[in-house]
Order: sequence, then C-alpha cells, then structure tokens
Amino acid sequence: MRAEDYAYLAAPRPLALAHRGGARLAANAGLENTLSAFARAVAMGYRYLETDVHATADGQVVAFHDAALDRVTDAAGRIADLPWSAVREARVGGREAPPLLSELLEAFPEARFNIDVKADAALAPTVAVVRAHDAAARVCLGSFSPRRIRAARRALGPGVATAAGQIGTAALRFSPGVVSRLLHTPAPVLQIPAEHRVGGRTVTLVTPGLLRRAHALGKHVHVWFHDGASEDAAEFHRLLDLGVDGIVADRIDVLADVLEVRGHPLGPRSEG
Repeated sequence: MRAEDYAYLAAPRPLALAHRGGARLAANAGLENTLSAFARAVAMGYRYLETDVHATADGQVVAFHDAALDRVTDAAGRIADLPWSAVREARVGGREAPPLLSELLEAFPEARFNIDVKADAALAPTVAVVRAHDAAARVCLGSFSPRRIRAARRALGPGVATAAGQIGTAALRFSPGVVSRLLHTPAPVLQIPAEHRVGGRTVTLVTPGLLRRAHALGKHVHVWFHDGASEDAAEFHRLLDLGVDGIVADRIDVLADVLEVRGHPLGPRSEG
C-alpha cells in the first residue's frame, strides 16, 4: 500500500503535526503533552497531533515523553513502576495531570494522532486503547524499535499507518544498497530528523535523493527536530521547498504562519 491508501494520511500535503501539542509555543511552556497544550494546537487549526506513550504498572496508557516523571512534573518515579492512581497526581508544569491516551482520543475526535510507543510494556495497552476507541484509521504508530512497529502492525492489521524508525532511515542514508530492503516495508511514513549526529559528526538525512527514493515507493517523509534544533521560518521553508510531506513541530505558531504564506493554511481556527 502507498501512503495515499491509508486513511490517516488522507489529507492535503504538507501535513503539519503539533509535537507534544506544540511544546515551544509560548502558551504551552512547561505543558507538553497536556490536554491544554493539545487544545491550543487544535484551536490554531492543527488536526495532526504528535504524542508519546508509556504504560503504568496497572496498564493505563499515559501520554508522556519520558520514562520518569521528574523532568516536567512535580513528582518522581518511573511511570512503569507506578499505578495510574499515583501518576495522575503528578502535575506537568506544576499545573496539569498527564492525560491518558484514551482522554486525548475522546477530547479531540476529529484529530489524528501520531503515537510514539516509548516502551515495550506500552505496546499491548496502546493497541487495546486504539481498538476500544475504533481509532485505527486516525492513528500512526511509531517507535525507535522496529520490533514494536512490526508487532503493532500485526495486532491492528495492514490498514493502520506505521512509521519507519530512525535507525532504518539512517542506514538508508549511508547504505544505498539496502534501500529496497528498508523501504519495501508496510510502513508508509519515514519519520526522521533533518540532521543527525553519527560518530561525532552531523549528517544531513533529508536530501533530494532520499525524498526521490521514498516518493518513488509511495512513502511520506515527515521531519522532526532534535531538542535545541533550529525551528525557524527559514528552516521550515527550506524543508518544504525540498518536498517533505510533513513537519512535526514544537514551534507550531511559526509553522502555521509559514504554511499560510505558502498557500497551505491550517484548518479553521477557534475563536478565543
């Protein structure tokens, strides 16, 4: 199947994805992966939302990037070691509880979610939540673990969109001889950073050649950014000029303005 055959990807390109709800939007400062952050992105017109998931000790799927709570909340401990009753008492930015994946799917029924499954223990509960909400057509499952991606595809069937991970696409960049093996997979999306540090040097991954090979095989290329990487209008324009199919942004205000200038405005914005 080509990317265009997946319901999740059935939208005009380029796709704009709000990374953790738009973590570098001023109003979202300190509130990544919270209901309010995603609500602000949706109010701006975003219909594609990116999040990460971990599972609690009792199998609840939490939208949260880190394995431990301490970086962005007022609590401590690893999510996998704690019951949901404890995790829900944590406050992101000292203000909001981490949401469950089920809460996000229910709160934003028109949104599509790119879900990064961060741990093996989160895979089966995530699949269960997607099934329970009949949401397979509006999610794309990704992971740095190709094994998790394959397991997700087996569990949810060939119609669910999945994303090839960073390891595979880095190998593609360095070893043209394995292009066929890496890209002739069911994953319709490559999700890669524009640049990556390999062996102490910075390597450009998103190149015209890679885009040509991916597009020839019916794949999308979506670009995300390492923490601290430049997310300014010039970089967004450069990537869109190259022909990337989607951008996963923290600076969702800047990306929205760039798309407006280029004649690809986001959907209708909410008032207020």
